[in-house]
Amino acid sequence: MPGGGRIGAVSRATSETTIELTIDLDGGPVEVASSVDFLDHMLTAFAKHSGCGLRVSAAGDGMDNHHVIEDVGIALGKAIHQALGEKRGIERFGSVMVPLDEALVAASLDISGRPYLNFQVQFLREDLGALPTEMIGEFFRAVTDNAKITLHLVQMNGHVAHHVCEASFKAFARAFAQAKRVGPSADVPSTKGVIE
Repeated sequence: MPGGGRIGAVSRATSETTIELTIDLDGGPVEVASSVDFLDHMLTAFAKHSGCGLRVSAAGDGMDNHHVIEDVGIALGKAIHQALGEKRGIERFGSVMVPLDEALVAASLDISGRPYLNFQVQFLREDLGALPTEMIGEFFRAVTDNAKITLHLVQMNGHVAHHVCEASFKAFARAFAQAKRVGPSADVPSTKGVIE
């Protein structure tokens, strides 16, 4: 339900970008304006398929969109980490395979407190609109580093870059939806008693 209290908000201003990002892990409005249209499309898909409310406003320095894409990833990761709090009662793990036409991408995620990205996704085009495909892996690295999660994204099939990219974001979203889900237990799902 929206308004569950698991909210993260990040304001980030550098000489390269200005970003305002808020995520509600339990739902809410989705309003995305990153200044990179295809990234907006992917972030909207992430919000929809993860069940999160998401507001993003970002502007960059115009330097091939590299800075704004990476910095939105940093802000999203930081907001996710903030929203998860002590991580009490969460499922912690999520795994899914998502098809999109000929594309098939597997995602496996652990809200572990340990950042790690295994990104085995390839693109046969250099750009998706104003989004350089080389930046897609960098975006996910920024998210995982700052959310402190482990994420494996593995392309099983696909050659249409749009489909492969969208399947990757949706797979991440669906795996995250499982992992952030709160069950009946109020315990932290770790034998250490804490996930930092």
